[in-house]
Amino acid sequence: MRVILLAGLLLTAAGSYAQTYMPSAERITRTVSYLASDKLKGRGTAEKGGEKASKYVAKKFATLGLEPGFNGKYYQPFTFTRGKHVDVPSRNVIGFLDNGAPYTIIIGAHYDHLGRAGLFDGKYPIGEIHNGADDNASGVAGLLELARYYTENGTQEDFNFMFIAFGGEELGLQGSKYYVKHPVDSLDNIHFMLNMDMIGRYNPERGVGIGGYGSAEEWPAIFKDVKGDGVKFFTDAAGKGGSDHHSFYVAGVPVLFFHTGGHDDYHKPTDDIAKLKAREEAGILGIAIQLINNAMKEKKLTYKGEEEKK
Repeated sequence: MRVILLAGLLLTAAGSYAQTYMPSAERITRTVSYLASDKLKGRGTAEKGGEKASKYVAKKFATLGLEPGFNGKYYQPFTFTRGKHVDVPSRNVIGFLDNGAPYTIIIGAHYDHLGRAGLFDGKYPIGEIHNGADDNASGVAGLLELARYYTENGTQEDFNFMFIAFGGEELGLQGSKYYVKHPVDSLDNIHFMLNMDMIGRYNPERGVGIGGYGSAEEWPAIFKDVKGDGVKFFTDAAGKGGSDHHSFYVAGVPVLFFHTGGHDDYHKPTDDIAKLKAREEAGILGIAIQLINNAMKEKKLTYKGEEEKK
């Protein structure tokens, strides 16, 4: 009797432990709460808050056991010019899961937001903190949850994974533009790129949009039988768009883009943590995991550009 009871307890404990790598609403809330706190003052590019956000992501990557993805470091620094602003500094944060595979899946989300709007030449209220809970602390939370899943699920996948938190997105996709021009590995070795930008404000009437459906020949088959747990989705063929997947798509890489849609708090100081829908975001990440796992059944996705769609 004692042996049976002990075995049952061990199985229960093992089952509980096994679930810790699944997307968690509690962890999502903690991540967004920090990144969208006033302490980081909106994670502005070339502001201390943006630097703190990049350090936070690098620390999480290290804790999860991801290798530094850029020449032995987590940071890929770059500068850019935008209008009258010259040599603006930023950096991508790159973590790598090396499974010894020939091809790599890139999962990305931008960590920057408007900060106190100093680089936007009066387009937004200068000096006010734009916390960007949805845009895009929610996407970074998703990035870290997927990194946890693929480092802790007990399976060595047939693909490597590169997790990238992009800088400078709000100022013209600067981080992803820089990466595709200075990739760690050849873009030809990318299976596909999955981007998450604003996935924290799920609207049950709309569902989560998944763009890039037309960017690879295999996506329709990969999407077959995928279902959300308490969340629904719809697809959009476009590979181009206003976030970092665009840079990869125009460089010839198949993409997916997760986005829960616009709202009245977009790019306003009111995009705060109180409006986050963390449970639904965890469900959205469950859809992403199904698609990634289905895509890994294919040897290499076949890119489909605008010309091929016509």
